[in-house]
Amino acid sequence: MNPEVPGFARRLACLVYEGLLLFGVIAFAGYVYSTLTQQRHALHGTLGLQIFLFVVIGIYFTWFWSRGHQTLAMKTWHLRLVTRDGQPLSQPRALARYTASWLWFLPALAWLGLGGVRSGAAIATALLAGMAAYVLLARLAPSRQYLHDLICGTRLELWRAPKRGQNPAP
Repeated sequence: MNPEVPGFARRLACLVYEGLLLFGVIAFAGYVYSTLTQQRHALHGTLGLQIFLFVVIGIYFTWFWSRGHQTLAMKTWHLRLVTRDGQPLSQPRALARYTASWLWFLPALAWLGLGGVRSGAAIATALLAGMAAYVLLARLAPSRQYLHDLICGTRLELWRAPKRGQNPAP
């Protein structure tokens, strides 16, 4: 049996919900960082905060992906993450996927940085255009998987947990 690849609408809904959940994670992590570093002004220590948040978000995704195949948003939208052959992810592979998933944003961020762009509208436009291009790449791939999944040997699939008392399908 070949698992069904989730459609764009489901992936987008999961991405938006993941963003909402990450807002809480980031807010709490930012509070912890500012408390530990005695940060008194939001513009002081921003590089340290960015690195700290990158690590915290990496721990969040790596832990969920390697422990139960799913983040909280993925559970809600009935998605799970497995290797190409359907096996659970190891922590190193989950970490590699987290790192590679930044390919969504890196081309746009590099272009903005090299161009010295500071306008909020230009930043939003560049990020949306970069994300749209990334989605189009997935549409062109035969497996409909994103580039970071192809690189890391992982895939997203539709998945519903078996009901209580039922044996999971092999």
